[in-house]
Amino acid sequence: MVSKDQAIGGIIFVVCVVIGILYTVGLFFWPVVNYFGSNVPLWLLAIPVFLAFIAIMAIGAWIGWTMATTPPPKPIEEITSEIEEKAEEKPAEEAVTETEEEKKPERKKKSET
Repeated sequence: MVSKDQAIGGIIFVVCVVIGILYTVGLFFWPVVNYFGSNVPLWLLAIPVFLAFIAIMAIGAWIGWTMATTPPPKPIEEITSEIEEKAEEKPAEEAVTETEEEKKPERKKKSET
C-alpha cells in the first residue's frame, strides 16, 4: 500500500511530466499546430521567465523584511558576562542541593524505624 506522501509525490511527478511535455511541444512545434496565432511561443517563454523573476524578487523582499525587522544580537561582552554570572550562581545552588540530599536519607531512616 502506498502512503499518503508517496501518493502526493506520484501526482506531483505525473503533473510535472505532463506540463513539461506540453510546454516542449508548444514551444518547439507550435507552428505545426498553430490555432491561436504566431506569438504563442513568445508567451510560452515570457510567462515562466516573468514568474521566475517575481519569485526571486519575492524571496529577496522576504529576506530584506526579515533582516529589517529582526532585532540585533547582543554584544559578545554581555553574553560572556551572563555566562560568568551563571557560573558563579551554580556553586551556591549545588551547595543547597547537597544539604537537601543529606537531609533526605535522615528522613527516610526516621520513617523506616
